[in-house]
Amino acid sequence: MKALRAGNYAPVYVLCGEEPYYMDRVYEFIADNALDEMAREFDQQVVYGRDLQGADIAPVIGAARGFAMMGGRKVVIVREAQAVKKWDAFAAYIDNMMPQTVLVLCYNGKPDKRQGVWKKAAEHPQVVWLQSDKLRDYEVERWINAYIADWNSRKAMADGQQLTIDPRIAPILADHLGTDLSAIVGALRKLIDGRPEGVNTIDAALVERNIGISKDYNIMELQAALIRGDIARANRIAQYFGSSKDHPMIREMAPLFTFFSNLLMYHYMPVKTPAVVAKELGINPYFVKDYEMAAKRYPAGKTFLIIGYLRETDARLKGINNPSARDADLWKELIFRIMH
Repeated sequence: MKALRAGNYAPVYVLCGEEPYYMDRVYEFIADNALDEMAREFDQQVVYGRDLQGADIAPVIGAARGFAMMGGRKVVIVREAQAVKKWDAFAAYIDNMMPQTVLVLCYNGKPDKRQGVWKKAAEHPQVVWLQSDKLRDYEVERWINAYIADWNSRKAMADGQQLTIDPRIAPILADHLGTDLSAIVGALRKLIDGRPEGVNTIDAALVERNIGISKDYNIMELQAALIRGDIARANRIAQYFGSSKDHPMIREMAPLFTFFSNLLMYHYMPVKTPAVVAKELGINPYFVKDYEMAAKRYPAGKTFLIIGYLRETDARLKGINNPSARDADLWKELIFRIMH
């Protein structure tokens, strides 16, 4: 994107992967900026792989080899390129690319680099190969914080103040939104754009107002209740989860499993200074105090048992030794076993 913003366009882009967010950002930038509005009418062509006769890329390559009608740059974009089956013409084009053409292939999925055409494209110095894989669950929280940091670096507020995010918010968003980057960015944009004037912090109240995630009934609040030993509050939140289709138990248990797994590691750390704990567990230093408090309530042996309870509940959610129990019943049982 730095190169594109500077006006440095490569002759070929292969945008691929299972996470379309980055692919779409690059494609949209090229489509909107490589040519001015008048030139786009004549020298920009967008085709879909599924519409190519015989699933052959040859007509696209023929268009890429043509000269721009306006005398400048030409842009040829192929959406859903994974539908193309015949790539011989593209393989030949890589050996003799047109310098004034920008050819963009948007391929949903992973091209097989063992095939000659893709091996050739991936290794060519003038081909920009961008492959974006889906985030793993544990990467989402870090990605959200990085997005806010990037927003600050590019769009610092006029009064010099930076946008901050309450450390508890990123885990809540990660739990609620999953790993779909487009959904995550959409939610973050709602939060950023929906701030009242003068509000520079994304907090639980802002999230509830703009995204609809309750500030009182979410996974971080349940975790906090378990850490404090607040049985009544833990049960109220679990009961809310059990009656809400927006909080499937199999999803909500994942952060709890991560927390108690980290807590077990915390118990056996020889050095428990905040900096060491944050680094070893890969967590925000803000949350170290939660592990300090939880370790007093849940000794190592009990923590080990809790991990077992979570695994057993996960199996029952998947139908193992559980012919009929509802999420609400499983939540009630799980909270009891954790806290007693």
